[in-house]
Amino acid sequence: MELRMKRSVIVWWLFLLSPLVLGACVLAGATGISGLDWHTATGRAIFWLRVHRVAAGFVIGAGLSCSGVVLQALLRNPLADPYILGVSSGAGLGAALVIVSGFAVAGLLPVSAFLAAILTLSVVILLARNGGAPSIYGLLLSGVIVSSMCSSMLMLIISLASAEGLHSITWWMLGNLQIVSSSLLMISGTLIILGALGIWGLARNLNALTLGREMAHHLGIRTGVAVTLALALATLTTAASVGLAGLIGFVGLIVPHLMRSLVGPDHRRLVPAAALAGGWFLALCDALARTALAPVEIPVGVITALIGGPFFLILLRRRRKHGWVE
Repeated sequence: MELRMKRSVIVWWLFLLSPLVLGACVLAGATGISGLDWHTATGRAIFWLRVHRVAAGFVIGAGLSCSGVVLQALLRNPLADPYILGVSSGAGLGAALVIVSGFAVAGLLPVSAFLAAILTLSVVILLARNGGAPSIYGLLLSGVIVSSMCSSMLMLIISLASAEGLHSITWWMLGNLQIVSSSLLMISGTLIILGALGIWGLARNLNALTLGREMAHHLGIRTGVAVTLALALATLTTAASVGLAGLIGFVGLIVPHLMRSLVGPDHRRLVPAAALAGGWFLALCDALARTALAPVEIPVGVITALIGGPFFLILLRRRRKHGWVE
C-alpha cells in the first residue's frame, strides 16, 4: 500500500509541476526573455509562437508516449514503439503524399497519416504471422522491413518533388514543431488527447493483456476487441502526432520504459505518467533544439534521436543479457 501511494504521488508531482516546466520552455529561445517584450508587436508574436511550439511538443510527446505504452503492453516487450514497428514511417509516407500533392489542409493531413499508419500496421502484423499469432521477433523484423520500404518510398517522393516541396518534406521528416496552422494544432491536438484518454480508459484491459492473451481471456477480457481498439487508438495518436510535426522517433520508447520503472506496471498510473513525462520530454528537447546552437535551430527529431539511439542500444543489450520475453 505504501509503495502504491508513493507511485501515485509521482504522478501527481508530474501533473503539478507541468505548468512550471512548460513555462520555462516558453521562456527558452535564441532571444531569451528579452524577446518576449509585450510592449512590441515582435515580442508578442515571439511569445505566441513559443506557446504554440510548447503546446505542440507537450501533446505530441504525450501521444507518442501513450502509443508506446500500448505497443509495449500488447507485445510484452519494452523495445516496441511506433517508430520501430514502422507505424510512424507509414504515417509519414501518407502525410508526405498529401504535402507533395498540394492538399495539405489542416484536416486532411492527419487523416491521410492515420490511414497510412493503419495500413502499415496491418502489413506489419500480416508479415509477422506464421500460421498463428505474430511473435515479438516477427513484429520487430517486419516493422524494420516495412519501415525501410516506407523510407525508400519517401526518398522517391523527395526525388520527384519540386524545390518548395523538397524543403517542406525534408524539414518535416526531421521533426519540426514550427506550427504553421493553429487549426492543424487544434485538430491534431484534439485527436491526440482523445486517443490518450481512450488508452487510459483501457488501462485495466492492458493490465490483463500484459499477462498474455490467454490469461486475459480467462479474466473476462474480450481480447480481440481490446487489442483492436488499443492498436487503433495507438495508431490514431501516432498518426496525429506525425501529421502535426513530422517524424519524431524514440519518444514512445524512452518515456514509457522510464515511467514504468518509477510508477510500476499498473496502466492506471503508467498511462497518465507517461503522457505527462512524454510532454515534458519533448517540450524540453525542443527548448534545447532552439537554444543549443542559437540562432541556428536544430530539428527536434535530431535531439530525440541522439538521446534515444544510445538508450535503445543499452536496452537491447540488457534484453539480450536477460533473455527475450515471448
